[in-house]
Amino acid sequence: MKVEDAARVLWDFHCVYDELSKSDVIIGLGSYDIRVAEHCAKLFVEGFSDLIIFTGSSGNWTRDLFPQGEAVAFKEKAVEHEVPKEAILLEPNATNIGENVQLSAAIVPNAKSAIFVTKPQTQRRCKATAEKQWSDVKAIVTAPHTKFIDQPLAHHNERALICEMVGDLERMNSYAQLGYQTAVDIPDITWKAFEVLVKAGFVDHLQKPTFSSQ
Repeated sequence: MKVEDAARVLWDFHCVYDELSKSDVIIGLGSYDIRVAEHCAKLFVEGFSDLIIFTGSSGNWTRDLFPQGEAVAFKEKAVEHEVPKEAILLEPNATNIGENVQLSAAIVPNAKSAIFVTKPQTQRRCKATAEKQWSDVKAIVTAPHTKFIDQPLAHHNERALICEMVGDLERMNSYAQLGYQTAVDIPDITWKAFEVLVKAGFVDHLQKPTFSSQ
């Protein structure tokens, strides 16, 4: 399997795109990708919810990009796209997907349904995390409809994207064992693609130097 083919296998696996329905809240997960905020605004304008929560502090990939924090930057972008300020709540402290879910749930504890909007390649991790960390809510997961070729950004290039997908696959396996998310069935072809990319050096986002799917 070629590197390009392996990367697309991981991309297709990580993407979920649940069927959308009107929900109590739209939850935009902060990240380096401001297109997530734009997609939240689009869903709001289309009437999928009357409330948006943007969640996220800042991390290695966003500390310089959004010095005011991811949640604040995402709110500003959504307001530019016709979302009223009063329709947006902020959760400015989360530093990972588990905290995104837990701290957002604390803001709207009576919610029965939530649309989680994240990067395309983070959807499956987000869904598995929401199912574990907020099990009594109907979790719908979606993302901007960005093609793999268009996902890299000036500050997060194709290599960074592939490393991120490789690292997230590892985390989905280990985090399920640790109880952070529900278990996910990872097909053999996906592990094969993972191994191809690890051997090719896309290891920047791995938790440890070596990893085996066995």
